[in-house]
Amino acid sequence: MSGAKPTADTGTNFYDRSLTSRRYALVGVACSSIFSCLCIITGIFTVLSQGIMGATPLSKLRLKNPAASSQLSWQVNILTLILDLIVMLCTESIGFVHGISLRSALASESRLRFNTNLRLLTVARGWNNRNGSLLNGIWAVLLIISYSSSSLIVCADLRTTLDSVGVAIAGLPLFILGVAIFLQVIIASSGRRAVKVLTWSSSPFDLTAALVHHTQLTPATSRCMRRVSDLDTYGGPAKPPETQPSAWHAHPSIRKVVILLWVIVAAYAGWAALVIYISHSPLTLKRWSFLHNSNSDSMAYELSSSIPEAWILLFVVQGPLTLGLHCSELIVNVIRDEKQWRRATRRQGLRVATNPLKPILTDPICLILFVAKPFLHWMFALSFEIGTGAYNETQDSFSAWIFTAQICNLCIALFIFACFFTFVARRRPHGPQPAAYGHLQTLANLVDEWSPVMWWGHKEDGIPYCHAGTSDHPLLDVKMNCIYADSGAGPLVPLS
Repeated sequence: MSGAKPTADTGTNFYDRSLTSRRYALVGVACSSIFSCLCIITGIFTVLSQGIMGATPLSKLRLKNPAASSQLSWQVNILTLILDLIVMLCTESIGFVHGISLRSALASESRLRFNTNLRLLTVARGWNNRNGSLLNGIWAVLLIISYSSSSLIVCADLRTTLDSVGVAIAGLPLFILGVAIFLQVIIASSGRRAVKVLTWSSSPFDLTAALVHHTQLTPATSRCMRRVSDLDTYGGPAKPPETQPSAWHAHPSIRKVVILLWVIVAAYAGWAALVIYISHSPLTLKRWSFLHNSNSDSMAYELSSSIPEAWILLFVVQGPLTLGLHCSELIVNVIRDEKQWRRATRRQGLRVATNPLKPILTDPICLILFVAKPFLHWMFALSFEIGTGAYNETQDSFSAWIFTAQICNLCIALFIFACFFTFVARRRPHGPQPAAYGHLQTLANLVDEWSPVMWWGHKEDGIPYCHAGTSDHPLLDVKMNCIYADSGAGPLVPLS
């Protein structure tokens, strides 16, 4: 039997180009463009009609109503949460296109190692490249501006002439939000046009097959039992291991993300402790609440009547949270890639082509991050407020309010978030199937037969080495006491 490893089929249907994902992505970008234009138009109209600090009223409550204050607080909080959710959907839709174009740019430079990378911290060569460091840095700033702007848009409006209060939409922050999202659309669209996208699929198998098909990736021999953590060792025959390395050990960027999350937790905890110390108001259960009210302990300080000062302060304070949540996507996607690969040893097998929305809507970790992003930004808005007051449809409050109970709530939520993702990153899969975590070269080495549905396992007995690989039908479990290499591997390959 020949020792050559099967290569990719040359047929045009060898891998899924995932045009469905492309359609979904372009629809998301189109909806984001429409939303950004609406924000820009509404913001301009408000500024022209009400002035630079103007606000457009949305609701009205009589001050004589005893429940007016409570209803107003709920309306502001719910609208802010909905707005954070919309911002998250827009930035994620645009970010998907940006991530696909960056991945394609790295592949064209032969620098793509993993299916999932830190999108804002991984760049193509050339500072002026459309997927390079300059535009990636601008994208990071725009992402922070998007979430910080959403915290300033919804405000309470006291109309003294009508003896009423209500919810209003601040014009200038709404305009800035629209511009930030629209610029992200432009960056993502220009990056997509600058590269050839081999596949729009987020599956590591479609990407690996595409790279092998276009000879941008070559499978290595004698590594059918080698996992991603064995890359730095001499490749050759190996016995099946009982456990696999965690994502923490397999993907170098995972460690950076986990450390970043704990730095953010420590920073916000230190901030909360400083607020409690300066305000001289220890938090007690009697004074604790999830939503702040008129009786909530807080610390306030006046800002000068300057919009840039308020925005810079919010940008600096909320920026680490935005970047931390963005970087957490790496953990989610790397674990998702490994889960898909490990289905190859189950009864149903590994289906290479899937609905692009299915992994997001069915994977618990993806759902947790999907909910956590807008929720944690909303909790931040509850704990730290700037310029959320308006009088007679004019926003004139430039005080920074830090609410003691709510900043503690945010710290607790961030601590739970960091603990969960640390556990996920350090969890070690069990079983002899070599872990890949979306590492493209490892997957190219492990998959020796490509098909729409694949199973991995023992394929061939041999002397001195057995062979493990993939097939279009279920395979036997690997033999734990055997040494595995590619079929036909000679005895001169050393064992390690």
